[in-house]
Amino acid sequence: MEKRVLVLNLDHSPVAVVSPQKAIVLLLLEKANCLSVYDLLQIRTVSRSFAYPAVICLNHYKNIPYRGVLLNRVNLFRRDRGECQYCGSKKQLTIDHVVPRSKGGKSNWTNLTTACHRCNVLKGDKTPEQVGLTMQTKPFKPSLAYFLSEYAERQAEEWLPFLNGKVENLKFEV
Repeated sequence: MEKRVLVLNLDHSPVAVVSPQKAIVLLLLEKANCLSVYDLLQIRTVSRSFAYPAVICLNHYKNIPYRGVLLNRVNLFRRDRGECQYCGSKKQLTIDHVVPRSKGGKSNWTNLTTACHRCNVLKGDKTPEQVGLTMQTKPFKPSLAYFLSEYAERQAEEWLPFLNGKVENLKFEV
């Protein structure tokens, strides 16, 4: 699996996550400086070898407008770590409105959660308290820092020293 590269703005706030090829291009064009590399990894060409960048910093400040985290099925399941928030099951997951829509519940980060099919049917058109269900974690609106830190802990420890600030405008490049 190919490691990704964290791109920081001139003020060291994260602005993007890019492929190593894109990072090398930015470095060769002198549009960025390398701040951290992955140990024991290299990028090789026919005639040259490069250290595998982990974190690069742009040489000029880029103004990036605010974009929040999209509320979608993938991000909701990611926030809830792919398990039912009532019983902990990882099978037959669905999306549940904590306060049902019929009772005025909205479709937002703080009212949606993952639930297994069994718990969702048991809960039905009631609140968790009405049927005796307790939630493992209270639903919250995640920031991009939440998802980025989770990725860094699993696959890019080199990023962690650079993630102590806000990460609201981050863009993932495929």
